[in-house]
Amino acid sequence: QVQLVESGGGLVQAGDSLRLSCATSGNDFRTYTWGWFRQAPGKEREFVAAIRTTSQTYYADSVKGRFTISRDNVKSTIYLQMDTLKPEDTAIYYCAPSRAVLSAIRDPTMYYYWGRGTQVTVSS
Repeated sequence: QVQLVESGGGLVQAGDSLRLSCATSGNDFRTYTWGWFRQAPGKEREFVAAIRTTSQTYYADSVKGRFTISRDNVKSTIYLQMDTLKPEDTAIYYCAPSRAVLSAIRDPTMYYYWGRGTQVTVSS
């Protein structure tokens, strides 16, 4: 049974940092591209970052230079280090696996399944 468990969210102030984790099981972790997405109230789910099997990384322009995605193939876990957080980063953050081609890596419909997410709230 595939499981994704996101954790590490919380309430922080603008400028603070958080490190999100996504622990996975029941899947062939090493063979997937893994992505982080977020969804704020009343908005669509949006791409944040992705990491391919080669460990090549991709970021949304809004987080580039502030967020870092990484993967641990031994622990089957994905991380998102978030620095210099802003109020507009407030959302529920989700991880998900994909085998999308590079041109589709930002499309949430190309990801197979989702965890329950972890809430990140950044106060000004």
